Amino acid sequence: MNSNNNRITPKVWLITGCSTGFGRALAEAVLKKGDSLLATAREPEQLHALIEDYPETAKAIRLDVTVSQDIQAVVDAAIATFGRIDVLVNNAGHGLIAALEEVSDVEIRQFFETNFFGALRLMRSVLPVMRQQGSGHIVNLSSTAGLVGFGGSSLYCGAKFALEGTSEALAKEVEPFGIKVTLIEPGAFRTDFNGRSLAVAKRSIDAYATMSDAALQWFKAMDGQQPGDPAKAAQAII
Repeated sequence: MNSNNNRITPKVWLITGCSTGFGRALAEAVLKKGDSLLATAREPEQLHALIEDYPETAKAIRLDVTVSQDIQAVVDAAIATFGRIDVLVNNAGHGLIAALEEVSDVEIRQFFETNFFGALRLMRSVLPVMRQQGSGHIVNLSSTAGLVGFGGSSLYCGAKFALEGTSEALAKEVEPFGIKVTLIEPGAFRTDFNGRSLAVAKRSIDAYATMSDAALQWFKAMDGQQPGDPAKAAQAII
């Protein structure tokens, strides 16, 4: 029933981190489906090939989720262009291999700004629009690391656990307004997560080297070999 409704009434999607990975796969699927899309990336020129075939239904705009002004500008652009926002997908983020003792205060804050606080800002900015509409859907990209803690990934797990708790509580807060919240908890998928999007701490401590090295080598060895297909994930999300 939902798929038929989706075909009859195109939705307006706002997706973060559309340059690669889940964001790119989902953006492509949304446009092929006939929905409208405000695609965002820190370097929007990377999105030209994505949107060039959809001049009426796609728009690309710069978004750094750590910059509040960028977030409000993106929400305003979505309303100005399409008149509404039906689905927000918080996808932007990256991994970090490090033991907690190895990361500095600055690294911790920067990591959470991108991987948690950015999603909070976007949700807070979009919710007034969705409440006024009386409908909407927020999709937050979490991870299996939001369910189970892994050594060498304490910050990443912390950010995803925080996103999980916030999303579960938010779903109850906004249910009376016709707004839904969905958590996506992927395992190993063929995205840039294990490669370009995987960072390491600037400082290393020998005592943690065995664990951190093992985690890093596992991610690198899996890069490109992950069993999960982002295109199939995109269809599942839709």
